[in-house]
Amino acid sequence: MKALQASALALMAATGFAQAGSHASELTIAIVNNGHMINMQKVAEAYTAETGVKLKWVSLEEGVLREQVTSDTATGGGQYDVINIGMQEAPIWGAAGWIEPLEFGAEYDMDDILPAIRAGLSHEGTMYAAPFYGESSMVMYRKDLTDAAGVSVADNDSWDNIKAAAAAMHDPDNGVYGACLRGKPGWGDNMAFITTMVNSFGGAWFDADFKPTIDSDEWRAAINFYVDLLGNYGPPGSEGNSFNEILALYNEGKCGMWIDATIAASFLEVDGVAYAQSPNAGNPVGANWLWAWAMAVPTGTANTDEAKAFIEWATSKEYVQAVANHPDFGWGSVPTGQRASTYMFDEFKAVASFAGAEMAAIESAAPEATDLKPYVGVQFAAIPEFPQVGSAVAQEMAAALSGAKSVDEALAASQAAADAIMSEAGYY
Repeated sequence: MKALQASALALMAATGFAQAGSHASELTIAIVNNGHMINMQKVAEAYTAETGVKLKWVSLEEGVLREQVTSDTATGGGQYDVINIGMQEAPIWGAAGWIEPLEFGAEYDMDDILPAIRAGLSHEGTMYAAPFYGESSMVMYRKDLTDAAGVSVADNDSWDNIKAAAAAMHDPDNGVYGACLRGKPGWGDNMAFITTMVNSFGGAWFDADFKPTIDSDEWRAAINFYVDLLGNYGPPGSEGNSFNEILALYNEGKCGMWIDATIAASFLEVDGVAYAQSPNAGNPVGANWLWAWAMAVPTGTANTDEAKAFIEWATSKEYVQAVANHPDFGWGSVPTGQRASTYMFDEFKAVASFAGAEMAAIESAAPEATDLKPYVGVQFAAIPEFPQVGSAVAQEMAAALSGAKSVDEALAASQAAADAIMSEAGYY
């Protein structure tokens, strides 16, 4: 605890944070309910002790967080002082004036933030959300199970080989499922994974005129494969599983492989895990996503300065050290995918066997617009209408996965919903 307090004190002294009693207030912070954000609540006790700023945490499931934060921020409601958002929202909300631009002191070392992460949270060169952690996606598989089954998983493997490996590991009588993948509906839940699969099959959300292309052969091939893979080799009820549900299954030894956020590797507690770059069906561009859970200040808050000061601390190099020095955590629990300097510590490299695979995935992610897709973003499109489009399609994909609809029915309904949204928005 002394090391944590010392780390916090050093940062606060260097960056001019208010000392206890000098400008005390309370900040209401809306966070996603995942491991790193939950850990922050303990680490931030030192921040309150040193500054006198009390922190009220509102921890929400991903889909609920997005709904509540969007509604409050868009209307200037002022319910939250600090909010968790990501790469889809940050540049759009910054351009709209919904969130404050972020500029920090030299000690913060903005150049230490990974370039792809910083760019994704900026608009016209100004950063509007600071990354708490960043991620891509990759394969996390039980090498002990693949070895026992006589199969292997390679970097950028084919989907057919992935299915073969899942089939070989699948042993439901003993509680092991070959593949655990997101199925819970949401544009950042099931559609995060599904979009990367569609990308790898050569599909995209929209054509050059921003007309939806969900009824294409590429989407049909990808979704049929997805439903078949999970239907045959996934756990029952996959249409209700997202990150937290699958993490629990994996740590119970019930998953042979999981293709999901690289950040998950920080929380895996089973032995024998190995890592590989995301599979594809001939198109590796967009087969792995790029995301950051970041912290922003809504323009509706009355505590702008205090909120910015907290974000500066919570996304700093010193915060990483504070987590590493915390008696409940250590180097294996530090937020990753955020700062280049984290990957230079021998202590981190010693406990993070996933570090090389994670960095390779982040560096190979391709969010730029291409001939295949006219929009920025890998597993999302950086346009204001995408959350509505993605949420509508997410429900249809969950229906296809559960068997409530056929794949063709779900794709037709998705195309119709997306077309109505984009047409009404005036794209064509």
